[in-house]
Amino acid sequence: MKKYLAVLSDMEKRIKGGEYSPGQKLPSVRSSAEFYGCSVSTVLRAYGELERTHAIYSIPQSGYYMVEKSEEPGPAGSSGMVDFASASPDLNVFPYLDFQHCLNKAIDRYKYHLFTYGDALGLDTLRHTLVSHLVEYQVFARVERIIITSGIQQALEILARMPFPNSRTEILVEQPGYDIYLRYLEAEGLPVSGIARSAAGIDLRELEAWFASGRFKFFYTMPRYHNPLGTSYSTEERKAIAALAGKYDVYIVEDDYMADLGAEQRFDPIFAYDQTSHTVYLKSFSKIIFPGLRLGAAVVPEPLLETFRAYKGYTDTSLLSQAALEVYIKNGMYGHHRHKIKAMYAERIQAVYEALARHNTEGLIEVSAASSGVYLQFKLPVTVNLERLVKRLAERKISVVSGNGFYLSGYRNREKFMRISISRARMDQIDEGVRAIVQEAARGSGW
Repeated sequence: MKKYLAVLSDMEKRIKGGEYSPGQKLPSVRSSAEFYGCSVSTVLRAYGELERTHAIYSIPQSGYYMVEKSEEPGPAGSSGMVDFASASPDLNVFPYLDFQHCLNKAIDRYKYHLFTYGDALGLDTLRHTLVSHLVEYQVFARVERIIITSGIQQALEILARMPFPNSRTEILVEQPGYDIYLRYLEAEGLPVSGIARSAAGIDLRELEAWFASGRFKFFYTMPRYHNPLGTSYSTEERKAIAALAGKYDVYIVEDDYMADLGAEQRFDPIFAYDQTSHTVYLKSFSKIIFPGLRLGAAVVPEPLLETFRAYKGYTDTSLLSQAALEVYIKNGMYGHHRHKIKAMYAERIQAVYEALARHNTEGLIEVSAASSGVYLQFKLPVTVNLERLVKRLAERKISVVSGNGFYLSGYRNREKFMRISISRARMDQIDEGVRAIVQEAARGSGW
């Protein structure tokens, strides 16, 4: 053990001292064993540890090489702006080196297969890996029902365009709801209606009346860590929605894109309560790794499967990215990173609540006590000019998002709020940012 640690320590010292340049091949295992006067297995163990920490990488039948060090951008938030607007993951905790390692492993494992057209359903080995991966989210599905998509957005667009077995055409969405999808539905001229959802939940009697109308092919919902509200449906609500879907033959499109980021230990999705094959479950990998990865998974019920496959039609997702994601999940890196960012985001959410307790003493801003994930809804008095408030905060270098964009254009029953995102808000900025929001909201109520 002492010899191994001495060899590893010396190698790390030489690397830090710049003895090897980026991309340079390291001495062979046998040469290093002779140099250090130790066994080949000791050198292999040291190289293995350096590879595990991403200082080096290996190429089979070639050797070990130094990791290329690219010039990195400055840390997020370094401009002085308090970013409560961005929905993208924190740039400072992206697992760059981990995923680079997985890309190298994927290339080594699959070689030429990664550069073929592949299967439109997705990389077969990744889909098999997702069978067990999704069990962690209480989603039990056969591999035949799992389809890899170019992010959740592609799946949502396919579902909006394709015909459904119930022969209906209209789509029901939550209000407020996912703004990008709302704009897509409107731009495409697709028939869509909205039902109110608040931080307190949804009116199940109203939902049943909508379902009973016989107009809707599916209901699009974010049960967990809703964008923009940040809240989740109760177990009773999720069970009721699943039952109503079966009763009235309305499909549920369940967008669980925030599944990895909340503080709750256990959360059964609507999919878990579906007894009639009426739920499409959508899982994104963008919020935990890289938005640019553009990988999602759709678990499609049997009645929709053939049509969904036909509308997807062709391979449009990088096989290399899929293979790297498979490696990332199977070697435990995904679970480790998920645990890390869940804890970090939970700390930031708590910091927002603590800042509100200090500065929002008059109760000017209403916020749900149950927000999790990355979003919170800051409800404002009706007397506040929301757009002017957002502009004044921008002048103070505080970026927030108006709630107006999360509604369908013709929807009237709107709440006045700002969506607060903590994904890129630094801990040392949160208190000052919240204080400024309360101050400007107080000024705004008198405009």
